[in-house]
Amino acid sequence: METLALILAGGRGSRLDLLSEKRVKPAVPFAGKYRIIDFTLSNCSNSGIYHIGILTQYLPLSLNEHIGVGKPWDLDRRDTSLSLLQPFKSWYAGTADSVLQNIEYIKRSQAKYVIILSGDHVYKMDYRNMIETHKQNNAELTIAVQEVPMNETHRFGILRTGDDGKIIEFQEKPKQTDSNLASMGIYVFNTDTLVEALTTVKAEGLDFGKHIVPYLIGRDVYAHVFSGYWKDVGTYDSYLEANLELTGTVDQIPLDMYDRNWRIYTRSEELPAVKIGSNAHINQALISNGSIIAGSVERSVISPGVIIHPGAVVKNAVILNDCEILPGAHVENSILDKNVIVSFDARIGTGDDYTANKERPDLLSSGINVIAKGVKIPEKTTIERNCRITTAASLKEKGMTINSGETL
Repeated sequence: METLALILAGGRGSRLDLLSEKRVKPAVPFAGKYRIIDFTLSNCSNSGIYHIGILTQYLPLSLNEHIGVGKPWDLDRRDTSLSLLQPFKSWYAGTADSVLQNIEYIKRSQAKYVIILSGDHVYKMDYRNMIETHKQNNAELTIAVQEVPMNETHRFGILRTGDDGKIIEFQEKPKQTDSNLASMGIYVFNTDTLVEALTTVKAEGLDFGKHIVPYLIGRDVYAHVFSGYWKDVGTYDSYLEANLELTGTVDQIPLDMYDRNWRIYTRSEELPAVKIGSNAHINQALISNGSIIAGSVERSVISPGVIIHPGAVVKNAVILNDCEILPGAHVENSILDKNVIVSFDARIGTGDDYTANKERPDLLSSGINVIAKGVKIPEKTTIERNCRITTAASLKEKGMTINSGETL
């Protein structure tokens, strides 16, 4: 084979907090019927890359069940290979360490190139263009890059290039920089270069950005500029924002999921068509299969099997699979995990108090509420803003008020 793809899909996704409590981040539902990893897998399939290793670690069951033998992405053919690679020596200690622990798998593939991908980014990219850039430059390593806002450079590996696109300087998550050209964490390696670097560099928590890339700077390392939509949905704010962006008008949607020449594939549940009630009101929404909408939905993403009863209102929210919003309930600026029930006349996301979450102010400060999987919100309960309602919450009393910033 020419190219082997390795998808790093073992991250805990700690900033997604309750959403990644029982599933790995790439398995988190997104855009209604999809999982985050569907975008990377679909990119591979659409790019003609059919030999794929998926490196899993934390809570792999949900992800493994979703991927199966890879049939939705056409990865179950005789001339394809899909392998789920879990730690067998020790816990993966870093992105590069996870690849190092599977170095025999890489060698046995006899691939000329290895493309390293993240399973938790949302984007559409033809990897063939990047591989062609790699070939034209006779590169040992090519890194996909994109310009980011200057106030976000501290979150990325930041680099500088010469006029020929060769990378001449690289800093991993610098505190100060005057460059905004960021690594997307997508790498094309010559296989022999990758093997040599992994077996030469010795570091605790071996990481591509911290160790492997700096080791190779000065050699034939080039940038491949990508100007399309690309987002790491690794926080509550970015997750909600990215979902809601997809509800815009056709000329506003940053990520076209309706392009028949570049489909996003997934494992779909066999559910009936969406049912819209006679008094339903829907404005700018994604409504997934199996849902019943009899209330009001505005600028929201509704996942499969959701029921929104008459008189219920859902606004600026992401509602995951099989939730039920009962009559008179109002849900706004919130993320509800699967199987949440919001009872009669309950209100989630109200008031002018934006006190940050007291337990996790780093995660919730913009007014978003997050309700964990399977929670039932009692009748006439009021949940203000920046609240975390965990699976362990005891919510039995009707008419209670949960103040802004609280965790239950």
